[in-house]
Amino acid sequence: MTVNSKHVLIVGVGGLGCPASLALARAGVTQLTLMDPDVVEPTNLHRQPWHHLADVGQPKVHSAAAKLERAFPGMQITARQERLTAQNADELFTTHDLVIDATDGVDTKFLLSDTSVRTGTPLIYGGVLRFEGLAMRIQRGGPCLRCLFETPPDDALTCAQAGVLGSMAGLIGGLQASLALRAPDLLPKGEGTASLQVVDGRSLTFRSVRVRRRADCAACGTENR
Repeated sequence: MTVNSKHVLIVGVGGLGCPASLALARAGVTQLTLMDPDVVEPTNLHRQPWHHLADVGQPKVHSAAAKLERAFPGMQITARQERLTAQNADELFTTHDLVIDATDGVDTKFLLSDTSVRTGTPLIYGGVLRFEGLAMRIQRGGPCLRCLFETPPDDALTCAQAGVLGSMAGLIGGLQASLALRAPDLLPKGEGTASLQVVDGRSLTFRSVRVRRRADCAACGTENR
């Protein structure tokens, strides 16, 4: 499948989703679905480049879609102002070639990972908190989010609660787009592994950590199949 024939779903049109959508569009992806239930708020503007002061109060999906369509007239963009839930997740994954996790809530991230495992649609996980960022491609046969964290932590903070360096969100969103566009060679055949990209904004260091699928993983483990 060529880049411009992929239909990509971006869940979340904020600090990660804005730069990811721009990078995908510049790379030639012409079919995007943007999904986010929220409206633009003044506190979003420093890290969500599609949204401007005049957009405050407008749905994020409509703000981003309008600017993408102006910048890339040939794009086919679907804007869905709704929340991803257990009821609509499977349908969304099976009607797209790849999904970008640009969300902020831990529970939603685990729902996205579990749905990727169940449907086989690749997911690009991404997360940013303060000065640190993570990104990893989740795909059939490889490790999932539960292989990393097992269960959602009860005390996990969101970006809104803990704060985030705006440029770090842009960096991780762009990295997610890069992982989405690459051939699925991050998962060596038969090894059940993937590469977790770790970025530290304080020290300006990048690490690639090999993650292995856990046999006892509740979502993708071989012992639970």
